[in-house]
Amino acid sequence: MSIRDRLHVMVVDDMSTSRGLIIQALEWMGLKNIDFATDGASAFRRLAASPVHLVVSDYNMPGADGLSLLEGLRAHPTTQRIGFILVTGSTDPAIISRGQRLGMNNYIRKPFTPEALRSTIEAVVGRL
Repeated sequence: MSIRDRLHVMVVDDMSTSRGLIIQALEWMGLKNIDFATDGASAFRRLAASPVHLVVSDYNMPGADGLSLLEGLRAHPTTQRIGFILVTGSTDPAIISRGQRLGMNNYIRKPFTPEALRSTIEAVVGRL
């Protein structure tokens, strides 16, 4: 069984269009085990109860943003090793720097192509 058949991914994004584009790109890559959440707080609750291999999270969300979610994941024993990719439209280097300090595995800037997202994911989990 290939990594693409085993990999469980959660997409976290409050905007349905952005979330749909990420999910569509993941399906284009052949990933089959994709779940989603619409905000950081609900994502954290679900991940604490049932961890996945990789989270692809938007940065800018109401309530708990992507880095708040990352911080919570890294502080919790059952979620601290989940791979984490931040998706951001911001060009603020402080966001990326904070993400790296918190243990972010990789990031991608919007807008992105499916191929660029694939490369970003493969840098974390290996060749799909």
